[in-house]
Amino acid sequence: MGASAWKSLQQRSGWVGETKASIARSLYQFVEAFEGADYPVTSPMDLVPALPDGPATKFESGNFSMTAMELNTKASGNQEFPYETVDDLVDDVMDGLEDEGYL
Repeated sequence: MGASAWKSLQQRSGWVGETKASIARSLYQFVEAFEGADYPVTSPMDLVPALPDGPATKFESGNFSMTAMELNTKASGNQEFPYETVDDLVDDVMDGLEDEGYL
C-alpha cells in the first residue's frame, strides 16, 4: 500500500479499535483492486479492467459491503479525474465514503 494511503488512514485518528481495523481492511482492498489500472486514469471506466469481477467486484469489511458500481455512485462526489496514482484515487474514495457517512 502506498505511503499516501497510509497517511490518509493515520489522519483519521478518531477511528479506533474495530472501526479502524475495518477501515484499514477497506483501504487495503481498494488499493489492491485499483492498483492494476493503467494510470493515469481519466474516468471510472478506466478502472473496470483492473477489477477482478468488473463493476460487480465487492468490497467487504466489518459492516461495510459495497460493489465497485455502488462505490462509484456513492463516493463520486469527491472524485476528481484524472488520477495519476492509485493513492490519489483511494484517498478521494475514502474521503467520499466518509463524507457520505459510509465510514
